[in-house]
This record gives sequence, structure tokens and C-alpha cells, in this order.
Amino acid sequence: MGKSLGNFITLEQFFTGNHELLDQAYTPMTVRFFILQAHYRGTVDFSNAALQAAEKAYERIMDGWHRLAELKAADTSSIKLDDYATRCAEAMNDDLNTAQVIATLFDACKVINQVNDGNATLTQADIDALKATFQTYLFDVLGVRDDAAGNGEGVNLEPYKKAVDLLLEMRRNAKAAKDWVTSDLIRDRLNEAGFDVKDTKDGFEWKVR
Repeated sequence: MGKSLGNFITLEQFFTGNHELLDQAYTPMTVRFFILQAHYRGTVDFSNAALQAAEKAYERIMDGWHRLAELKAADTSSIKLDDYATRCAEAMNDDLNTAQVIATLFDACKVINQVNDGNATLTQADIDALKATFQTYLFDVLGVRDDAAGNGEGVNLEPYKKAVDLLLEMRRNAKAAKDWVTSDLIRDRLNEAGFDVKDTKDGFEWKVR
């Protein structure tokens, strides 16, 4: 990358999308996640396709974290968890292999999604172990931030989250009453406002696109 080659891009241009080689703006976390998915000793080739893939990967791992926070504990675990924390530690000890740490956390996300979909169960101890692994390696070690938690310091987002949850509770009640007009109206308006809504066995989950 260099000015003489015409492919020099600053961080500000990544964040604003103001460069002829970029199709869109990318958040700081997308750029960070993209870099972390490659070994620091290797060559990193920036492209729109690669950055868009990193954006989707970041969203998937954060979806896993959000689902983990909502999992309901069972009396027994129907699957035996790998020691994800040890695998992450070994990866970091292997010349700071951040790509392997992320791959390990994605393996953990597969288990989280199984439980979320009702295809497996975990005890509270196993859920707590997963939370500790994500907190330590995704947030504390890799420095990834949860953009969905808000960008402004000191901003209380709880009223906002409760308002969306209230609308979706109203939608769930409308569906139970077979009031499809109201149910579809709430879903469509939330979709227009930039929310992705997914019905689950326990109710619903949502995120901002």
C-alpha cells in the first residue's frame, strides 16, 4: 500500500467511505475485526469484498454474544463443551494467533445457537464459562467492542430497548389473537426503521441492521 500505487487509504477514509476504492463506509470495529482475522505477520489485502465479509463476521459473533446473554439454564447439559478458554489461551501463546482465537469463538457460537434454537441444553455453570471466555478473549484481549450497546458514553439505552421489546410483545399478543394485520404492521414498520426481527421458540429476538 502506498501513495505511488494509488491504493493508499487512511483510517478516516475507511470510516467515511470517502475513497474511490471503497463502496461504503466501514465502522472501526469492522476494520479491527478484519485485521484480527489475519495473523499480524502476514500480508493483509484490503478489498470491499473482504471488508464486507468481516462486517458480516463481526455481526455474527456479536449475535452469538447477545444470544448467550439470553440463554436459559437447564438442570443438565446435553452436550459437552470444549475448553474454549484453553484453546484461546493456546492460540494467543502461539505467536498471538488472533485468527485462531476468533475461529474458536465461532465454534462456541455454534453451541450457543444450538441452545438458542432449542436443540441443546446447558447448565448455568456452562453458560457462565462461555460468558467468561467471550468477555476475556473477545472484549478484554482482542479489544472488540459491542457497537449495538451504543457509541455515546453515559447514554442510557435501556428505555430504547424496552420500547422495542414492548412493541414486539404487542406483536406476539396480536399473533396469539390471530390479529395478523396488527402483527404484520408492527413487523413491517420495525423493518422499515432498520430492525431485523426473528421469532424464536421463547418469543423473539431483534437487532439493528
